[in-house]
Amino acid sequence: MTRRRQPWDGIIPAEEQELYRIAGLGGRSGLGQRPALLVIDVQYRSVGDAPLPIREAIRQYPTSCGEAGWRAIPHIAALVALHRAKGWPVIFPHVAPKSAHDQGAFAEKMPAIMGIPPAGYDFVAEVAPLPQEMRLPKTQASAFHGTPLAGYLVGLGVDTLVLAGTTTSGCVRATAVDGCSLNFKCVVPEDAVFDRSATSHAVNLFDIAHKYADVLPTEELLGRLAALPPRARENGDAG
Repeated sequence: MTRRRQPWDGIIPAEEQELYRIAGLGGRSGLGQRPALLVIDVQYRSVGDAPLPIREAIRQYPTSCGEAGWRAIPHIAALVALHRAKGWPVIFPHVAPKSAHDQGAFAEKMPAIMGIPPAGYDFVAEVAPLPQEMRLPKTQASAFHGTPLAGYLVGLGVDTLVLAGTTTSGCVRATAVDGCSLNFKCVVPEDAVFDRSATSHAVNLFDIAHKYADVLPTEELLGRLAALPPRARENGDAG
């Protein structure tokens, strides 16, 4: 069987990839039966108001990933549509507007996050939450840190997390690490996450794939998810 080209090929040397294979890293955890989709930080502050090269996009929002974000939006939208059709949770962890109380270590490392205008915190329209879907404001990288996410997922019986959004090296990776630490099966669709640095995106996908989550293209993931049964209707469900 021909090996599928990976996002990190050409960036992570082949001999280093071989070392990981010899060590037995990078096994597939697969999917459970009750997935939830986390759409992480897909706000205009992360992509800008329109697809632009990143050097132009950061003139509007210093936190923008530019065109890389807009290329991911259709893949994220396809995942959102499938999860909604199956009756699975779609949750929106997002960057909360910063205040004087948030000027801690994270703000010191990224002072640009303190000056984003209010419109930058709006969700991108193509993948915005429905009124009944959970919006989860956060002040740190991981969607789990300082939020009720873990308890919410346990209450829903979720066993698998699909992580989409941004940035691959920051909030997506931090959430994957915490999700794996809490024994959720985690999946990262490689073209539905994005970063301001193509190199950082690839290197972090390599690390995530070998330690914390399965990494695969959105098209392949959609096929696997489509084969799972929809959420059973429970007492009290509308409709």
